[in-house]
Amino acid sequence: MLGMGKIAKKVFGTPNDRKVKATRPIVQKINDLEPEFEKLSDEGLKDKTEELAKRAMGGESLDAILPEAFANCREAAKRALGLRAFDVQLMGGIFMHQGNIAEMKTGEGKTLVATFPAYLNALTGKGVHIVTVNDYLARRDADWMSKVYSMLGLTTGVVYPQQPAAEKKAAYDSDITYATNNELGFDYLRDNMKSELAEMSQRKHNFAIVDEVDSILIDEARTPLIISGPAQDRSELYVAIDQLIPSLDDSHYTKDEKQRQVTFTDEGNEALEGLLHNAGILPEDQTLYDPESTTIVHHVNQALRAHKLFQKDKDYIVRNDEVVLIDEFTGRMMAGRRLSEGLHQAIEAKEGVKIQPENVTLAQVTFQNYFRLYDKLSGMTGTASTEAEEFQEIYGLGVVEVPTNKPIARVDDDDAVYRTTQEKYDAIVETIKEAHAKGQPILVGTTSIEKSELLSALLTKADLKHNVLNARQHEQEAQIVADAGKLGAITIATNMAGRGTDIKLGGNVEFKIMEAIAADPEADPEEIRQRIEKEHVADEEKVKAAGGLFVLATERHESRRIDNQLRGRSGRQGDPGRSSFFLSLEDDLMRIFGSERLDKVLSSLGMKDGEAIVHPWVNKSLERAQAKVEGRNFDMRKQVLKFDDVMNDQRKLVFSQRMEIMESKDLSEIVNDMRSQVIDDLVTTYVPPKTYADQWDGDGLHQAVLEGLNLDAPVKDWIEEEGVDDEAIAERLEEAADKYMASKAAEFGPENMRSIEKQVLLQTIDSKWREHLLTLEHLRSVVGFRGYAQRDPLNEYKSEAFALFQSMLDSLREEVTSTLSRVRPLTEDEQRQQMEQLQRQLAAQQAAAQASQGETPPQGDAAAAAPTGEAVAGLDPNDPSSWGDVGRNAPCPCGSGKKFKHCHGALV
Repeated sequence: MLGMGKIAKKVFGTPNDRKVKATRPIVQKINDLEPEFEKLSDEGLKDKTEELAKRAMGGESLDAILPEAFANCREAAKRALGLRAFDVQLMGGIFMHQGNIAEMKTGEGKTLVATFPAYLNALTGKGVHIVTVNDYLARRDADWMSKVYSMLGLTTGVVYPQQPAAEKKAAYDSDITYATNNELGFDYLRDNMKSELAEMSQRKHNFAIVDEVDSILIDEARTPLIISGPAQDRSELYVAIDQLIPSLDDSHYTKDEKQRQVTFTDEGNEALEGLLHNAGILPEDQTLYDPESTTIVHHVNQALRAHKLFQKDKDYIVRNDEVVLIDEFTGRMMAGRRLSEGLHQAIEAKEGVKIQPENVTLAQVTFQNYFRLYDKLSGMTGTASTEAEEFQEIYGLGVVEVPTNKPIARVDDDDAVYRTTQEKYDAIVETIKEAHAKGQPILVGTTSIEKSELLSALLTKADLKHNVLNARQHEQEAQIVADAGKLGAITIATNMAGRGTDIKLGGNVEFKIMEAIAADPEADPEEIRQRIEKEHVADEEKVKAAGGLFVLATERHESRRIDNQLRGRSGRQGDPGRSSFFLSLEDDLMRIFGSERLDKVLSSLGMKDGEAIVHPWVNKSLERAQAKVEGRNFDMRKQVLKFDDVMNDQRKLVFSQRMEIMESKDLSEIVNDMRSQVIDDLVTTYVPPKTYADQWDGDGLHQAVLEGLNLDAPVKDWIEEEGVDDEAIAERLEEAADKYMASKAAEFGPENMRSIEKQVLLQTIDSKWREHLLTLEHLRSVVGFRGYAQRDPLNEYKSEAFALFQSMLDSLREEVTSTLSRVRPLTEDEQRQQMEQLQRQLAAQQAAAQASQGETPPQGDAAAAAPTGEAVAGLDPNDPSSWGDVGRNAPCPCGSGKKFKHCHGALV
């Protein structure tokens, strides 16, 4: 008997089926328009873009022009790339335009699918961001798809690390911009640290399409993006503490692998205290429980974590005397990414490499809060349905499974569970031998570099030729993945290293052609192409006959998605294929999360050595364990997000205030309001309202006005006057302060004064915000203990963070008012000194340029191009042509005392 739910599904279809069905009439409309668009000339396609853009900007909805836009884009792709989009690809494009995640299996052509919603949404002129997981894919996709966009008359840009500022701005100003999630987030933070609108790179956040959306919005969303600056160097302390950790034994600490936590026991604390006293790190009269020991306790805890939780070649590798983190989900190196709160330094001390100084946070944002800035967000991936709840709850994104173009022909075996790791590896080598003997290409998935290298050694011993793809072979990634589908190829990959590059049966034709042309540059490229394409067809048939790509996984991952991604490499576009998972009871997931009942079942069956249990029930049991882990990780990310949301509200307010300040021509009103508020606060403090005159503090107010307003006002005389109250004193102070600041503005000139106000405001906001971030970090680290007092840590954090923010705003007003009251024009001597300093800078730059054989130093604030020798020698303050190329932040050579960019270098 079928249950009611199953009957309803049979009659009405699943919600997913209904969504797919709803797009069919739209797809039909696009197909009906195809003959009409085929008749258009190349110029006609561009004219159509202009017409559609006018309609979009004129108020017509994008949904109304979707069929024509998609038909135009399909035709352009057909001409530019020789690819005609399938109906299911159009469906994926429609779902993404509607603000959903399109779940499309590997090999369904997601890169092409993204061009449809990107083109449609770019017609509004507000720009579209296409987000990729790494720089290689950003450049590859931008280069590949720009052919389609240029045929449609749109511009394409790509953003990458260490990009020149002008090039980066041009990339963001393009209609379609390809970039990694990291670079987009960092540019957002950098833009909000700039002091000129012209220096900002990003436009408004209009529409983003996130490729491999599960990897970016879920896996990488655990850690926030942080821009930091160096703090004081404590490398000796790290080394000294690191040398003590090996002296500890198992009774000195407890380790919880499930929660990834390690803590000292009481016995451990005692032993440690003795070691610290002996090493002279902790003073004899001080214990670890004293408030003065906080820093040492922090360092000791981080050293313990570095030794007991972080494994070399699994969590990080040592490369070029540097500790480089490895992404646990993709197996890729995360160059430039560092662990915070001194943990990275503790690992550097453990590995004996150079210890980089700790950093203080200058700006930070989580991926969740960055991507929620977009007016519309969408994504695409092969695996999202297992995390549908999180996508909906955090980002408001629905997940829609798009049907495959051809039915999936891949065979997915049930998991084989062995008792020991040794038995598992023996079985894996035997299975690889069998598949290799018939020429079947094999992709072996491992969970760490260490395991991939162990397996590599076993295959070498068995005389099986193979390739290894892990963080160590990062640079050859595309080449290794391109060869993975060749007849008889064996490729070992760490997790999903190589994600985003297609594994084609018989090998990648384009790579084969490039190799052949490189090997024989004299030959005719067209002849080589024809020969290799012919050979490739035969190779592809042989691989299909051998069973297609065999994906063999050596372990289950914490997340079902990563397992599904690995499976999905095989069986693309209806190709044959096979996937198998080999597990043992000693695997991390089985050991930490697996059911203890499974162990008992295996024991009671009396399994012999080398035997495996293979049953659908085992799969179900493992999937339940994985679902538990996924749920726990989701809760952790939700918790991080709840705390970050508190800071995010404050971040948005600060960043929008900065933007208003930069856009404003005249800030005198804001500055006057701040000054007025400061005066009111001072008067309230020293002349409290509704109090008697003998309770007023005239001396205190006089001193505070002198320090805060740089004003020597006769406040004591005013206080002694008959009938004067707090309001009258505040009015007189405001009048005196306004007069004083007006005389200052006259000295500088109104225009200069406005520029000074802007710079002072921005610099003060930035320094106060940095201090505030540090305070919030400290608050976040201790607020968890409030739970022991039956108080909700999140509520405590909210109320204290709000109070700290108010306090930051008060001190901001005071500092801006005080700084502005003390600025003064430079004297002639000071101007002359600045001119001499400028000449020395220019001369040094010229010498550096000549020393590097005429190479021009990089453009930017820190290094301007060296001018000619004549320009330096004969620098005339009245003749700009004699100044050479002046740095934007250097003092203006005219002697005004202003920076060049605010004077003769001002942008018109």
